[in-house]
Amino acid sequence: MSENIHKSHNVSKLMYHFVFPTKYRRVVVDDEVEQVIKETCIEISKRYDIYFWR
Repeated sequence: MSENIHKSHNVSKLMYHFVFPTKYRRVVVDDEVEQVIKETCIEISKRYDIYFWR
């Protein structure tokens, strides 16, 4: 599959960079939170034509 998005009148490539900052540099993103973020990304990719890379 191509990395580009092919539509009827254009070809594009959208790239986003997600950042999860935490207050006071505390460890908030533990294994459980990381798993929830991954599962959410997987469900989003199933619903929409979006791909996530890590």
